[in-house]
Amino acid sequence: MTAGRQTEGAGADADAASARAPSRVVKLLSALFYGACSFLIVLVNKALLTTYSFPSPIFLGIGQMAATIMILYVSKLNNIIHFPDFDKKVPVKLFPLPLLYIGNHISGLSSTSKLSLPMFTVLRKFTIPLTLLLETIILGKQYSLNIIVSVFTIIFGAFIAAGSDLAFNLEGYIFVFLNDIFTAANGVYTKQKMDPKELGKYGVLFYNACFMVIPALIISASTGDLQQATEFSEWKNVLFIVQFLLSCFLGFLLMYSTVLCSYYNSALTTAVVGAIKNVSIAYIGMFVGGDYIFSVLNFIGLNICMAGGLRYSFLTLSSQLNPKQPVDEESIPLDLKS
Repeated sequence: MTAGRQTEGAGADADAASARAPSRVVKLLSALFYGACSFLIVLVNKALLTTYSFPSPIFLGIGQMAATIMILYVSKLNNIIHFPDFDKKVPVKLFPLPLLYIGNHISGLSSTSKLSLPMFTVLRKFTIPLTLLLETIILGKQYSLNIIVSVFTIIFGAFIAAGSDLAFNLEGYIFVFLNDIFTAANGVYTKQKMDPKELGKYGVLFYNACFMVIPALIISASTGDLQQATEFSEWKNVLFIVQFLLSCFLGFLLMYSTVLCSYYNSALTTAVVGAIKNVSIAYIGMFVGGDYIFSVLNFIGLNICMAGGLRYSFLTLSSQLNPKQPVDEESIPLDLKS
């Protein structure tokens, strides 16, 4: 009887744990949602900053933060979502996310405007090893040799492609590497801060945007970014305005989908999905946009980088779909133990 009750109790605990854990479908959908949002916003931002030559990436980032604040606040007022009201403990709970948040936005938008789409996506691959390193240091995770080899394959291909970049732009390279660092750190710390008992995923999103929209506005004004935005000649162009507003909304969706993917999966899985998305963007950029300059080494490096990214993605996602189950020795019959 006692053993039976223990078995029932263990079964109940297992059911409760499985109920709390997100299903594979939820994990997959959150990853696909992030990939789609990330794909779309790069194309829209590229059109704004390159095709229309919009000179103010910081102002565009402010628009995305403002959209995030308004959408989340209205949703909270209408009881669609819930997150804690502001108190003096919120800044302590968030730190250092606001700094990483603004750095990620500014460096990302600045690098998009200064690099061709294929080179931008290749250099963004460095987010993956940085995320792996930070998760090892901050979250104490360990990874297999196969994954580490795949990471070095990605880096090797990126170096080949970048070394033969005929449109080399030092400022663009600096911004994209800063973007890699901020993205990796933001993903890892976001995963660490999203405790439902604290701020939760909506609270992290809302207060991040609130804390950084005013400093971003000050930076924009002091650097001339805001003045260039107000003097921009295309504000009377309806198509430009539609794309600007679309970028602001996609900025919110990207932030939300990033948090959602990290919440249900991990920061590393979010980086992997970004790598899969970049495969599509890199090859589309060769035919759309007109700013890709072909060279043999660049093309070979690009393909090596993409092959490493796909191998890395396969290893990571397959290990998630087939997790190793721990053996409960107490449930093994005595005759099988011998």
